[in-house]
Amino acid sequence: MAAPTITRDDILNASKGMLQKQLYVVFTKATRGLGPVMENIDAHLKFQVSLEERGIMWSAGPFWADDEKTWEGDGMVIIRAASLAEAKRIAQEDPMHKSGARSFTVRPWLLNEGVVTVKVRYSDGSRTID
Repeated sequence: MAAPTITRDDILNASKGMLQKQLYVVFTKATRGLGPVMENIDAHLKFQVSLEERGIMWSAGPFWADDEKTWEGDGMVIIRAASLAEAKRIAQEDPMHKSGARSFTVRPWLLNEGVVTVKVRYSDGSRTID
C-alpha cells in the first residue's frame, strides 16, 4: 500500500494557529577543501552581514564536526524570500558559492514552533539570546 501524499495545505491546516512563517534554508558544503573556503571567508561574511542588514537573513552559522571542536567548511543560512527560486538566486550571490569553494542546496522550511528569549541589561548594554 502506497503512503499517502501530504500536501502543503495539509500541513497548514494541521498547524493552524501556529506561526506558519515560510523561510528557506540554504545548506552549504565545502567542495574543494578548506583552503578555498578560507580564501573566501571575508567576502562571504560581508555578504552575510549585507543579508542581515537588508532583512533577508533570519539566521546563519557553521556546522561543527561531530567532535564539536573542528569545522569542515559546512554551514547553514536561513533566509526570507518570496519563493524557492528567489532564495536560490540569493544563495547564488554568496561569494563562497560564486567562487566554487562551496556548493549549496535550498529547501523551503515552515517555521511553526519554538521560542527565542532575549535579555538586555540596560546598565551595561549586555545581551543574551537563549
